[in-house]
Amino acid sequence: MTISLTVNGSPVELADGTTVAALVEQRTSGHDRVAVARNGDVVPRSSWATTELSPGDRLEVLAPTAGG
Repeated sequence: MTISLTVNGSPVELADGTTVAALVEQRTSGHDRVAVARNGDVVPRSSWATTELSPGDRLEVLAPTAGG
């Protein structure tokens, strides 16, 4: 079973039960400095492993980039 949500402005289908931690692992290619907002609220790193995503969630997964 899958759920539909939005990640960084794009529609995404993920497996039901996917956590924020799993999403970050899929999306960030090893970046250790990442911030996640779910429906406009920052998700503390300490709760990523236990925060399951829900249908309709809007997430922003942000990693720092070099440059100016």
